[in-house]
Amino acid sequence: MNGTDHFKRTIQAYLDSRAAEDKLFAASYSKPNKNMDDCITYLLHWAKSQCNGGNGIGVTAGEVLSQAVHYFDENDIEIGKPIPCQVMVCGVELTDEEKAEARQRAIRQYQDEELRKLQNRNRAKASQKTNAQQVELSLF
Repeated sequence: MNGTDHFKRTIQAYLDSRAAEDKLFAASYSKPNKNMDDCITYLLHWAKSQCNGGNGIGVTAGEVLSQAVHYFDENDIEIGKPIPCQVMVCGVELTDEEKAEARQRAIRQYQDEELRKLQNRNRAKASQKTNAQQVELSLF
């Protein structure tokens, strides 16, 4: 499951729970002209408006959830056009396969970094030896 799907399901689970507990919100939540896809589009436009021209934003769960409730409460709200993007959700649970893959990538990255360090160290030593030999030869 990617982050955007997890994001949508998380928002929907919260709204379902809230509608079960709050009869006033349940009426807003069941409006025929409102749906989760439009809610997500609204949330993405809201988040984009918070970026101040940047490419990313960090917001709290409370801010996002309150904006989702706001979307369903308001009758006349500008949704905007769908935005092609990926949403990163903190706390996404990875499958065992995804964890193993991430671990292997991390090990490969670590090995590559250590190999580069060794190669750079060997190059530096070789360079120092040739410089020292050239200096010795020119003195005698």
